[in-house]
Amino acid sequence: MATTETAYAKINLALHVRRGREDGYHELETLFAFVDAGDVLSASPAAADSVTTLGEFAGGLDNPFDNLVAKALNALPRPQRVAVTLEKNLPVAAGLGGGSADAGAVFRIIEALHGLPDDWQARAAKLGADVPACVLSRTHIGLGTGTEQLAVEDDLAGTPVLLVNPRVPLSTGPVFKAWDGIDRGALPEGSASDIARGGRNDLEAPAMSLCPVIAEVLAALQDSAPWLARMSGSGATCFALYDTPEARNAAAAAMPAEWWTMAGRLR
Repeated sequence: MATTETAYAKINLALHVRRGREDGYHELETLFAFVDAGDVLSASPAAADSVTTLGEFAGGLDNPFDNLVAKALNALPRPQRVAVTLEKNLPVAAGLGGGSADAGAVFRIIEALHGLPDDWQARAAKLGADVPACVLSRTHIGLGTGTEQLAVEDDLAGTPVLLVNPRVPLSTGPVFKAWDGIDRGALPEGSASDIARGGRNDLEAPAMSLCPVIAEVLAALQDSAPWLARMSGSGATCFALYDTPEARNAAAAAMPAEWWTMAGRLR
């Protein structure tokens, strides 16, 4: 019998880049949130671990046996091997934490089947800075490289959200290199909605310098009268938050047909 998990799309409602670190990463302050849609993983008991990838964006992955799904399986001790099918619905290199979300879903699958080891967070962090957050897939503040988690008053659960990507992949490394290095200050305090409204994404400008169509996506979203529109992560996906599903759906219908869209709600 298959065990199925959604790899919830990750968005950064705010992302403040504070300073460079000696290890080559940057000190970040971010407000993570998760959409109630994303990739879908199904796992069944098998004689050996395997990963089969299908879906719209399956072709954007490298060797599926070397992706984060396989690495997450290898990171977790368990008595049973599994065959995993990954339905890749999220664009790759899109600022949605797709690979990290997939790894997080693997952790939840193994938790449901066998439980997780006490050091699961350390194992997740070795796979990527966003993976521990994606295992939990709930709104919270991320510090450090994103692996340090702080609770926040979540007054945004259920908020209608629209994700839009111009179908242009954008790697994280070049975006950070294009950042101007200016520390523009900490996240504001308050509830999730307070932080989202008062925050910013410090990677928007460098991402736009590398991928100018992001500005067109943001402008189209802002024209749809959301209460917030912003780029997620290092781009190129942007999101908008609305008061009603009807407003979100109307906005989705107005987006250019060649852009990828996903409508949902915040978890």
